Amino acid sequence: MKFDEPLLEGRLIRRYKRFLADVRLPDGEEVVAHCPNTGSMLGCQPENARVWLSRSDNPKRKLRYTWELVETAPGVLACVNTARPNAQARHGIEAGRVSELLGYTKVRSEVRYGEEKSRIDLLLSGHPEHPDAWVEVKNVTLAEGAQGYFPDAVTERGQKHLRELMAQVANGDRAVLFFVVNHTGIEEVRPADHIDARYGQLLRQAHDAGVEVLAYRAALAGPDGNPTGQLELTDPVPVNVEA
Repeated sequence: MKFDEPLLEGRLIRRYKRFLADVRLPDGEEVVAHCPNTGSMLGCQPENARVWLSRSDNPKRKLRYTWELVETAPGVLACVNTARPNAQARHGIEAGRVSELLGYTKVRSEVRYGEEKSRIDLLLSGHPEHPDAWVEVKNVTLAEGAQGYFPDAVTERGQKHLRELMAQVANGDRAVLFFVVNHTGIEEVRPADHIDARYGQLLRQAHDAGVEVLAYRAALAGPDGNPTGQLELTDPVPVNVEA
């Protein structure tokens, strides 16, 4: 899995109104890019940071550019486009890269479920031995040193998802919280109790109730720290749910 075309490098001027970012291109031109991220992007918008944009020639689009990657520290990249993780997780599962979820023959996206009227990111079915697996995907880009945290802002929606996953386990199915680690500096993932204490409590409750918690890193950068153009999941990252 990779970006459709080579990304365009620039320098971040500012992010504003949540979904907009001003970026200076190498030739000095300043453009407005779509910022597809509803979170706080804590730690992912350093002043004058190197950023990479994708470009669309679709005349129906209001903004031609989309903010994809940011260099959060020298040689450390993060993918801030939260439209990417679901596709990354699905591709990784279908390609057999996620050992815990091998053997399912059918994958569906955005299936309605639950008493709180949610949509599951991925529903896996058709396994010869295991029940259906309900997979909720989250993007991890908040890093403090080598420690990754989720969420980066209080998330009532995320809390709802944990309750829905616990209900699926109670119904006899598998439920999986799947962290896509879209930050090359993260070596472990933990709940961000210092940001959303309630989410951390619910995550531990869900884990104790049988919700499986997985994390896999994405191949964003090469040895030189520059983008590879790849979004594929590569290897598992440890998850520590302890308080």
